Amino acid sequence: MRVAIVTETWPPEINGVALTVQSLARGLVALGHDVELVRPRQDADVGDGAEFEQLLLPGAALPRYPGLRFGLPAHRHLHRHWSERRPDALYIATEGPLGWSALGTARRLDIPACTGFHTRFDDFVNHYGLGLLTPIVFAYLRRFHNRAAATLVPTAELVEFLGSTGFRNVRLLRRAVDTHLFHPRRRDPALRAEWGLAPDDLAVVHVGRIAPEKNLGLAVRAFEAIRAAHPRARFVVVGDGPAREALAAQHPHVLFAGVRRGDELARHYACGDLFLFPSRTETFGNVTLEALASGVPVVAFDYGAAREHVRDTQAGARVALGDDDAFVDAAVSLAARVATAQAGAPHPRDAARSTVAMLSPSSVAEHFADLLGALGRRNAA
Repeated sequence: MRVAIVTETWPPEINGVALTVQSLARGLVALGHDVELVRPRQDADVGDGAEFEQLLLPGAALPRYPGLRFGLPAHRHLHRHWSERRPDALYIATEGPLGWSALGTARRLDIPACTGFHTRFDDFVNHYGLGLLTPIVFAYLRRFHNRAAATLVPTAELVEFLGSTGFRNVRLLRRAVDTHLFHPRRRDPALRAEWGLAPDDLAVVHVGRIAPEKNLGLAVRAFEAIRAAHPRARFVVVGDGPAREALAAQHPHVLFAGVRRGDELARHYACGDLFLFPSRTETFGNVTLEALASGVPVVAFDYGAAREHVRDTQAGARVALGDDDAFVDAAVSLAARVATAQAGAPHPRDAARSTVAMLSPSSVAEHFADLLGALGRRNAA
């Protein structure tokens, strides 16, 4: 097939959508499909020209998120381009102006198109003082996705929720994790020593964007409870974002490692002993899979990736969504189990790794290609 993928975020931007879409695109190419990437031009564009044909279009900076961009409307450009080089199927990963233009153009040209539901923007607005807009944003998302032939989502939980709230043709496409990159063998005693840790000391880690919607105050609270029992423990936060400066000023004992990519990111994961993920606004939470693949047990709320994959209690703990006290208690309990394991008991690292060992990017890409192919056949019929 010739597949056009439309996205308003792409590496080197660091977020779950950009990395997931990149993995899907690479998976299709590995299966022998032609992929055209349609996205906004970035300020310091490095692109992936060797891997994909690309159509780069104008974009603008996303307010409050420096370094991220959104695409501008491009109906005429896309109509002319796809009239000349028609794709067999279209995947639209983002719901911004470029995504809306792509979906409208696909409908006019009768190109089978599906969308990806990657981000709960209706939840995000609550964290930026715009809670009154929540129902409006959700209605927009429903209208957008219902214009496509199908909406792809990463969990059975989300299939059920969206189906019960008026979304049509919701399909499950599970997320993958690179279990070769994210692996316990990346654990590096030298890096842990840089963090001020002895071999048996606890490293509590968090990876993600440092922003209000990530609820990092709860992670700090949980770490303080851990530190009361394990005074030499360190809390390492990997990433950057608009809330970093304030969080660092309030909690000078937290180690902020900045943005890490590739092997460096994998090394930071594997040097952790437990992973705290307090966010309540994720559609999925890719970092949960990356931590588990790295052999780091996870504490998270019971939804998204945690509900799907933290089923073995040795791999971590799921707590009821919004129960902050239970989150703290689970973090303290998991830290105690990890500390005991370091003294010779069975280690949660093995259970964490085993929960995601079968989530290969190639198997997810094959399912993705099958879904796109089915749309094309149905459209032809």
